[in-house]
Amino acid sequence: MPKIRIGVLRGGPSNEHEVSLETGKQIIEHLPESKYQPLDIFISKEEKWFYQNKELEPVQILTLVDAVFNGLHGYFGEDGKVQKILESHQKPYTGSRVISSMAAMDKSFSRELFKKAGLKVAPGFAVKKGDDPKEILRRAVLEVGPPWIIKPAESGSSIGIGVARNPYEFVLALDSCLKDWDKIIIEKYIKGREATVAVLENFRKNSYYPLPIIEIIPANSSTKIFDYQSKYDSKTREICPGRFGDKIKGRAFESAVKAHQALGLRHYSRIDMIITPQDEIYVLEANSLPGLTKESLFPKAALSVGLEFPQLLDHLVRLAMK
Repeated sequence: MPKIRIGVLRGGPSNEHEVSLETGKQIIEHLPESKYQPLDIFISKEEKWFYQNKELEPVQILTLVDAVFNGLHGYFGEDGKVQKILESHQKPYTGSRVISSMAAMDKSFSRELFKKAGLKVAPGFAVKKGDDPKEILRRAVLEVGPPWIIKPAESGSSIGIGVARNPYEFVLALDSCLKDWDKIIIEKYIKGREATVAVLENFRKNSYYPLPIIEIIPANSSTKIFDYQSKYDSKTREICPGRFGDKIKGRAFESAVKAHQALGLRHYSRIDMIITPQDEIYVLEANSLPGLTKESLFPKAALSVGLEFPQLLDHLVRLAMK
């Protein structure tokens, strides 16, 4: 029986290029070789497509595959753009569809969808480049109050996130963020324990299966946030399952599934949240294409319930090809 040809997309133009290269590498190395033939499809930072070191048009490459495993992250790969290309060529692919990908990538929009679903989100608002800095600061002080989180509205891996404890730090963080991003989110910093819950569809007779909650303890005690450096820093402690009571775990699972459904996500996702000392759960954001590197949380959560990495990849491909 011929093997199923799986095109593995990796690289891409976003600032998560290197993470995507590693995600793709792990997928290529661990797809069950008895069943699949992986094809390494590299996308450059200029959005050029390469196969076997030769630049080709997407249509030329996609005719070679039966399905696509999307190992991209951030801009182009996670915001609906590459999904449009894949759908235009009628190729099944892993992960969420166009509109849901766009919704998850736009944090200001996903915040509104979370609220409509009855989920708690931190008080905050979106601003864009060109808005009056004095008016932004006024709103931040009066409507939100310190300390604040300042983060890009459309980015992954917590890239560009900052914390400000007073107006002076706020102005510096705002200026820094707006230099690199056109739209940002100002949020109340919620004190609590950071956690994440991965959601896997159609697993063990559950339409939406929440994997064990992971408690995250960043090594950087000055900020205590799970930023880009912390995500790929071996000094960050990740406890799976997290040290939460059964009631909190149950509510966290419910919140993760609700967030996944609210955005219309598909196949798998990872939902980040904060659990306060008062046991309130605030949803931070949804990751529609969770990382699959050696340091990534989704494979760790899957392994904790006995789902080995090759079997996880096989499950996701089978979902895509249904």
